[in-house]
Amino acid sequence: MIKRFKKLLGRYRNLDQIHIVPYRSYGTYSHLYVFGRVLDNEPLNIVKEQSIFRTIKNTYKQFDSFEIPDAEMELVVPGKVNLRTTTSDEGYFLFDKTFDENLSEYASNEGWIDYEVRYCEKVEPRTDELENPKRGEFLIPQHDAEFGVISDIDDTILHTGVTSFLKWRLLKNSLLTNAYKRIPLKGAPSLYQKLHEGTSGKFRNPMFYLSNSPWNMYEYLKLFLDHNNFPKGPMLLRDLRTPFESTMKPEKPHKQKEITNILKTYPDLKFILIGDSGEHDATIYTDIAAQYSDRILAIYLRSVKHKKQMQRVQSIIDNFDTVPVLMVMSSEEAEEHARENGFIK
Repeated sequence: MIKRFKKLLGRYRNLDQIHIVPYRSYGTYSHLYVFGRVLDNEPLNIVKEQSIFRTIKNTYKQFDSFEIPDAEMELVVPGKVNLRTTTSDEGYFLFDKTFDENLSEYASNEGWIDYEVRYCEKVEPRTDELENPKRGEFLIPQHDAEFGVISDIDDTILHTGVTSFLKWRLLKNSLLTNAYKRIPLKGAPSLYQKLHEGTSGKFRNPMFYLSNSPWNMYEYLKLFLDHNNFPKGPMLLRDLRTPFESTMKPEKPHKQKEITNILKTYPDLKFILIGDSGEHDATIYTDIAAQYSDRILAIYLRSVKHKKQMQRVQSIIDNFDTVPVLMVMSSEEAEEHARENGFIK
């Protein structure tokens, strides 16, 4: 409660617990882009066997965040890069730098570069989070990638209930269910692993995950993806807007903006788009495909049980023939199409 009053009155520096959250990001051979957040919170601790009360407590902690503004942060790629920046009013840090040298020399076989990020200001007592830098990673797709995959998360690989009456299933699934107990849609992890592998067998095809969930849900969704053996990939969420926020609402939907940024970042790479028929994926994806018809190999839309939405999406698909659009009831249908078209073995 004391921190809440301090936040209402102005910025504070009596920090109890520094928590650095580096987000999985993406870049190019010459462009480093690392995004994350610094909070005055205890690290989130989600365990497999926890009571409903512990789950509710973790959910509360995710959204009752105390951001640290104007904090000086340092990023180090061992032997290569040493950069500094400061956090925004909402505690976000961004390292955005172009280099003359080839950053991919420091990448793993799948294109991931490890980095360390630390809080530079003097704080007492020195906790483990301050003494030991937080480790993160960003992706540079390899030159021999066959294609990339951009996938929605909500109701595409994770059932959220976004189309349910008054969104009550969405609230229950997202806020009151342990991440370890969330079940991916049947066959999704296997399909994504096969797309990640492609026909080369090298697991070089980059995966990007989109969600309209706020960044407060990052650790929860990351745990879900990792626990269920989805290929590792950058996660692109959105900032949580409040009724009192003064910044203008973005002109383009979050997903459309992020997909366009990815396409512009990798102009020589083609993509498969995966979403669902529940909300606006069909409209956004076909708009993107119309603009970048030579870049989109296929669109897979997972069917949801919502009659009006299905009718609306079907009308969009029936009038669109720029790139293949497949409405699928199961992961097996998408896998069959991908195999027939030479995307996977």
